[in-house]
Amino acid sequence: MLKFGIIGYGKMGQTRHDALRRTEAGEVTAIYGFPGDEPPADLAVPTHEVILNDPEIDGVFICCINSLNKDMTIAALKAGKHVFCEKPPAFTAAGVEEIRAVEAKAGKVLMYGFNHRHHGASVKMKETVDSNEFGRILWMRGRYGKSVDENYFDTWRAKPELAGGGILIDQGIHMLDLFLHLAGDFDEVQAMTSHLYWNLPGIEDNVFVNLRNSETGCAASLHSTMIQWRHLFAFEVFMERGYMVLNGLKTGSDTYGAEQLVVARNRSEAPAASWREETSQTYETDESWDREAQGFAAWIRSGRPNRGDGDSQGALRVMRLVDAIYATERHISPRLYSRLNAEPAE
Repeated sequence: MLKFGIIGYGKMGQTRHDALRRTEAGEVTAIYGFPGDEPPADLAVPTHEVILNDPEIDGVFICCINSLNKDMTIAALKAGKHVFCEKPPAFTAAGVEEIRAVEAKAGKVLMYGFNHRHHGASVKMKETVDSNEFGRILWMRGRYGKSVDENYFDTWRAKPELAGGGILIDQGIHMLDLFLHLAGDFDEVQAMTSHLYWNLPGIEDNVFVNLRNSETGCAASLHSTMIQWRHLFAFEVFMERGYMVLNGLKTGSDTYGAEQLVVARNRSEAPAASWREETSQTYETDESWDREAQGFAAWIRSGRPNRGDGDSQGALRVMRLVDAIYATERHISPRLYSRLNAEPAE
């Protein structure tokens, strides 16, 4: 059985640990908890270096605050470990390129936790697109938002030097990843971010984005926010001969409602919206964490990623979009934005 260490035992560290236990994808033999974390006493180690230096540990789950992800990933790869890291992979695309240079030399598996692509409805949507039953994607629209209160000020997510940004890099990045996962790259970006309510420097509370692939014409629209005062997830995909509409996202807190996917072929005669021709499926459980744990373990064993696993190339693509969105708002080129915000190489 594969042996894993976990660095960081907050909500995500515990979630990954639970998934490994449920799926038996591997055994957790050591956990490093940051101040405030409470790992099981029989697995707790005093420093993360203990995990990296243990020759018996095959892979590491990095479940840290955003600002540590890049350096921890590089350290783990250099230590000869397979790495599973939470999003975002780094603060900029330049940071991901630095990671990829180390990855190429290490020859180890590197997977990123974009779990939204592993939800039941998302898996079905990807299968439908790949089947070409409804033809190519014409356009997509995603809305993803939540509500936060004054306690947000006391968290690391309210500090740009720790979080890297606001709602875009927190939640919006998941929707961007779904856009890329289903439709491929986008090279045209229009964006606005705002600080309408919480007034935290460097932490946007809204992001409005339009994307387009100049070659295919496929377009996508994203709105992500932390000030709509309710949790909401909606993802719509319109193709040449049909459409898919996903409302809700099954999570442990159940705050985004039921995960319901509607799929239908388009109509050429009025009325277009004849709901009788739609098929609807509700996904009652969130299996994304288990799919990721199993995918990571299978990738290590076989040396080949499963379709949909979050590799570093995908991480680079999504961070290039994040760069472009922030750069568009700040009126500088994405390449210059990456260079200005890249941390010095070791």
